[in-house]
Amino acid sequence: MEYINEIMRWIIAPVAAFVWFLYMRQQKNTTDIAVLKAQLQHYQTANDREIKEMRETVKGIYAKLDNLEQYLRK
Repeated sequence: MEYINEIMRWIIAPVAAFVWFLYMRQQKNTTDIAVLKAQLQHYQTANDREIKEMRETVKGIYAKLDNLEQYLRK
């Protein structure tokens, strides 16, 4: 019976503490990854929106330049 107590104290308890530590660390990493994914999605959405606005602006500029070119040719 004495050996069982020593085994629990020096082998099982440290292993259990280490497993618990790894579990807690993994949970923190999972949360951090989820936050980073959400931020990345937000930045990608904002970037896509800005690129779309720039394309529309460039199309407008080209349209005005075409109008100017047509006016000058007349």
